[in-house]
Amino acid sequence: MKKFFMFLAVAGVMAFSANTVSAQDEQAAAAATEVAAPANDLAALTAAAPEVPLHQALKTKFIEGGAGFMSLIIICLIIGLALSIERILYLTFSKINTKKLVAAVEKALENGGIEAAKKVCRETRGPVASIFYQGLLRYEQGVDVVEKTIVSYGSVQMSEMESGLSWIALFIAIAPSLGFLGTVIGMIQAFDAIQAAGDISPNVVAGGMKVALITTVAGLIVAMILQVFYNYILAKIESITIDMEDSSISLVDVLTKYAEKK
Repeated sequence: MKKFFMFLAVAGVMAFSANTVSAQDEQAAAAATEVAAPANDLAALTAAAPEVPLHQALKTKFIEGGAGFMSLIIICLIIGLALSIERILYLTFSKINTKKLVAAVEKALENGGIEAAKKVCRETRGPVASIFYQGLLRYEQGVDVVEKTIVSYGSVQMSEMESGLSWIALFIAIAPSLGFLGTVIGMIQAFDAIQAAGDISPNVVAGGMKVALITTVAGLIVAMILQVFYNYILAKIESITIDMEDSSISLVDVLTKYAEKK
């Protein structure tokens, strides 16, 4: 989480710097316009043009980029975001206070034995509690078996936490690839239009290049959005994994002390 907040802080500073530079450029441009424009044309030059709503601008760019490739890129974004949100919710609910769980298990062992400790684990959500429960199930076979069970079942829980990440990575790779493919096809169509027109018209070339590059921009934006979610999910998995390893060692120590008392 610290890395994530550091990333947000850096992004905020960069956004603030960009806005400051943009504002300075706009002020300089406005000053130059005021100097160059005649006094009688000042009102006409400074008149604000009607702003296009964001959703209308996005719809226009979507149509200009071509419904085929743009639709595929949007599908990648929607499915990738759905998988990312599902993973984030799963990992958020999986995160628990492992120190409290270890203390509760230790107290249950002192008061009610193994069965009471199992009940505490069954009533606690998350992969750590599941690992504890699997270890307690094999307590009668010895602490060494419990330790091996914890290690083995920890790998199973790791696989469950990482479920779906391969699909998110796939959409991160596919989105810009679709954008580049749309750009190449758009360039081919632009050259076909030039060939049909019989001359290299700036309007024909610029129009074809614009349409071709829109798909690349869309694909890169989708990939960057999904990459942020992907890295955030990896950070949460890493945090839970550290808690699993630390608490598993604590559980083995608790069971060893419990066995010595018996």
